[in-house]
Amino acid sequence: MDAVPERVLEYLTEVEEAAEDVLTTKQQIVDLDTKRNRNREALNALKNDMSDSEKVKVCIGNMFIKFPKLKTREMIQKDQEQLDKEINNLRTGLKAKVNRLNEMQGKPELRGYNLSPLSTDEVRAINSLLKR
Repeated sequence: MDAVPERVLEYLTEVEEAAEDVLTTKQQIVDLDTKRNRNREALNALKNDMSDSEKVKVCIGNMFIKFPKLKTREMIQKDQEQLDKEINNLRTGLKAKVNRLNEMQGKPELRGYNLSPLSTDEVRAINSLLKR
C-alpha cells in the first residue's frame, strides 16, 4: 500500500517541476523583453541632433564609459538581434514545455498553439495567385 502514496507524491513533484519550468521560462522572456525595450529607448535617444562623431556616455555594469555615437548604436543593434534570437528560442521551447505540462496533467493539447506566421515568400506567392 505504500507504493500508491509514493507514486502520487512523485507525480505531483513532476507536475510541479514542469510548472516551475514553464513559469521560469515565462519570466526569462519578460526580463529579456524589458531589456529589449530599454535598448529600443536607447536607440531612439541616439537619434537626436548630435553628429555621429560625438561621444555618448554608456552605462556598462556600474561604470559610465564614453563611446562614439555610431559605435554605440551598432553595439545596441547587435544586442537587440541577440535578444530577439533568445526570446524566439525561449518562446519555441515554451510551447513544448506547456504541451508537456498539459500532457502530464491529462489535459488535451492546445489547438492552434503551434501555428507559425507565413514567411514573406509565402505571402508573395499567395498574393501573386490571388491577383490572377
